[in-house]
Amino acid sequence: MSDFLKNKSLVEVEGWLREEDPGRLEELWVAADETRRRLVGDEVHLRGLIEISNYCIRACAYCGLRAGHGDVERYRLSREEILECARLAVQFEYGTVVLQSGEDYGIKRGWLTDIIKTIKAQYNLAVTLSLGERPDEDLQEWREAGADRYLLRFETSDRELYERIHPPAKGQEISDRPAMLRRLKALGYEAGSGVMVGIPGQSYRILAEDILLFQNLDLDMIGVGPFIAHPETPLGRGEMPFASEGMQVPNTELMTYKTVALTRLVCPEANIPSTTALATINTALGRELGLSRGANVIMPNLSPVKYRALYEIYPAKACIDEAAEDCQGCMKGRIRSIGRIPGSGPGGRKKAVLPQE
Repeated sequence: MSDFLKNKSLVEVEGWLREEDPGRLEELWVAADETRRRLVGDEVHLRGLIEISNYCIRACAYCGLRAGHGDVERYRLSREEILECARLAVQFEYGTVVLQSGEDYGIKRGWLTDIIKTIKAQYNLAVTLSLGERPDEDLQEWREAGADRYLLRFETSDRELYERIHPPAKGQEISDRPAMLRRLKALGYEAGSGVMVGIPGQSYRILAEDILLFQNLDLDMIGVGPFIAHPETPLGRGEMPFASEGMQVPNTELMTYKTVALTRLVCPEANIPSTTALATINTALGRELGLSRGANVIMPNLSPVKYRALYEIYPAKACIDEAAEDCQGCMKGRIRSIGRIPGSGPGGRKKAVLPQE
């Protein structure tokens, strides 16, 4: 498979995104799975997701947590609730917790610093943060406190499309997320990003450029999921235009698998999750098919069940009512059912050792 997608050119990647022949696509799945096996192995790493707040200052055109969505009952987890979730992660033998929220400046720097230090000292877990755009001072202090990774999706590499779907908060300029990702790496974080597949206005060329930007940024983690808009948002109400006929990327399960597989081939060492969004559109086999087509991470939800329905980025998320205890058993069983191994330890990126000249 070493010559598969060997040029990694824009034309080549776009061609595979447009591919519909089942036989050719089977070649793509096999190449991605073999690359995953050789570069990151058969372990599937479990990252315990803790949705710590659904407050958000942003007005993203697709997200149910957006500022101004008045029907959302807002919450923030307490320090004690977050630490109880971390305790469960240890009990379930997860190596990482992911602290995720909307862009919530009610989460104060020092408060979160204390929580990170406590998780590292008491539970010895890797800590991933996914808190939106934060000042460098916050990011540096949290890194020094022990945070290992930071997730910040750039959503789309196309500037015009980004500005339509992700307007700045009041008083802020349009952000440059690729630049932020480079700063995160400079601060010593493993940096993760990703895109949605099938955003209205996203062409095949734009999505191909997204995949090549993953490579350019040398990302450690890459999340790819189908675009699912909350119905009470501009995109959910169909208020924004699609790309021209024959150019618009569909937000289908198949297109998402193509993007996952191509991402694995372009970024062979990256940690790539089989996302909750995939499990939402295919509850029976979405996660398993993602894992068999390049992915190597799953993020089971550790958040207290009473808060999960309130973290409604999009409706009808998979496993929203499933207790963490039941979820971890189900996930590990699904992993073993496809011949893979539940991972152990923090599961950071494995960088290949280059031969010396």
